[in-house]
Amino acid sequence: MLLPHHSNTYFNLFTSPISAIEIPRSLHLMSGNSAPHELCVIAAHELQNYLQTQEEWKHNFGLTTSQSGRIIGKMFGVLVVQNNQNQIGYLAAFSGKLASANHHPKFVPPVFDLLTEDSFLHQGMQKLSALIDEINQLESDNPKNQNSIKQLKAARKLHSIKLQQQIFTHYNFINQKQVSKNILAIFKAAKYKNPPAGAGECAGPKLLQYAFTHQLKPLALAEFWWGKSPKSATWKHGHFYACCKEKCAPILAHMLQVQ
Repeated sequence: MLLPHHSNTYFNLFTSPISAIEIPRSLHLMSGNSAPHELCVIAAHELQNYLQTQEEWKHNFGLTTSQSGRIIGKMFGVLVVQNNQNQIGYLAAFSGKLASANHHPKFVPPVFDLLTEDSFLHQGMQKLSALIDEINQLESDNPKNQNSIKQLKAARKLHSIKLQQQIFTHYNFINQKQVSKNILAIFKAAKYKNPPAGAGECAGPKLLQYAFTHQLKPLALAEFWWGKSPKSATWKHGHFYACCKEKCAPILAHMLQVQ
């Protein structure tokens, strides 16, 4: 369903001058070591300034020593778009959760919100937690409980698989032709056995989903890492990266399909 322009609450007009910059004729995507479009660089700098000055939420990116709690760097994305009034602006998104929440001012919403208090995920995680507690209790009580422990671990694994599959059934992506397709079908067509965990939560698909459902024409997309990098990763603070192949490539192939 297409929504009227007045509901585009996440559309940001540039505060920096952009009149001298050539507007892309087709969607500019980073690939490999290619550079982001100049408009994306400007949009990212404006978003980064917001991240450094906002006081609406707290998230420990590991950039200062004044914050407590677990350090979690984050991938952010900007999508330069054109609205029906031919204005050029941009949308912003984050991958996964930010400050333990899915919704924040300035950032487009998730494709599907898993964090509602009465959601099937909340109930499913409670059951999973109960199974884990029962396993831990048996393991600490008596080494003779091996059969019961084995059965509970099998039940835990099966529950986790079913819960992940149920999550995926709620992720439906619209392409620029307004054709909706479930993430399970998208990855099956791409010859994947199953989508990887977290597929559909990356910034790029979130941004395109919002654009396609709100009559906004995508012009250029780029993502950048903000914060301290996890030990196992090579992401560097403030650097730009192409959308990931493992989680995003099949989804983007559907979303950017022209026929």
